[in-house]
Amino acid sequence: MKQSIKTLFYFIILFLFVISTSNVSGQSVSKNNQPKGGNPASIAETIKDRDGNVYKTVRIGTQVWMAENLKTTKFRNGDPIPNVISNASWSVLNSGAYCWYNNDDRANKVTYGALYNWFAVDDQRNIAPAGWHIPTDKEWAALVVYLKGERIAGGALKETMTSHWSDPNTGATNSSGFTALPGGYRAKDGTFKNLNVCGGWWADTEYTKSLVWYRYVDTNSSTIHNFSTYKNSGFSIRCIKD
Repeated sequence: MKQSIKTLFYFIILFLFVISTSNVSGQSVSKNNQPKGGNPASIAETIKDRDGNVYKTVRIGTQVWMAENLKTTKFRNGDPIPNVISNASWSVLNSGAYCWYNNDDRANKVTYGALYNWFAVDDQRNIAPAGWHIPTDKEWAALVVYLKGERIAGGALKETMTSHWSDPNTGATNSSGFTALPGGYRAKDGTFKNLNVCGGWWADTEYTKSLVWYRYVDTNSSTIHNFSTYKNSGFSIRCIKD
């Protein structure tokens, strides 16, 4: 009888030990399967440009980005950036300039920011607020890699719904917190195109003497594209922290 009780006690202890070690192992596996870094987006500081405009920012991986398009009308030292309205004048520029889409600041400034040619990006007076700069092509590439590649990164960057984007706004999740908006662009001949359909942002990296890299997303895809264009085209700007 005593032997039977000892045997039963032994099996109870063994059973409890197996259960406890199984739970520990299960916790370990679950932890290892969690996405590294957790939620990629976290709200960072706010910043102010030379005009006094205040911008939200967002931390994505190790980078901190503006979460809104730039809308300054001044360089960092206070010098004004020329506002060029005429299509003919825009098309022959070889110095920094900006405009509002359709030359309508009331309708487009607050939401979409300004459109700048690349000469404004490259100006030594600096268009970005102190402590910030225009992202290089490599910095854009690092963002895309962090968001799991070109085919889905556009969706992770785009604002959701269709209050600003036209239908269908394919794949938009804004999981990054970047809140990419469809500010359209100004072509090298000065014409305005594709508000609510696409957004494009300069990189501070030349492709050739006349062409520069920029990143582009549109409503019909979750892809972010890496294209080159002429320096007197007009695109949005998102600054990145130094």
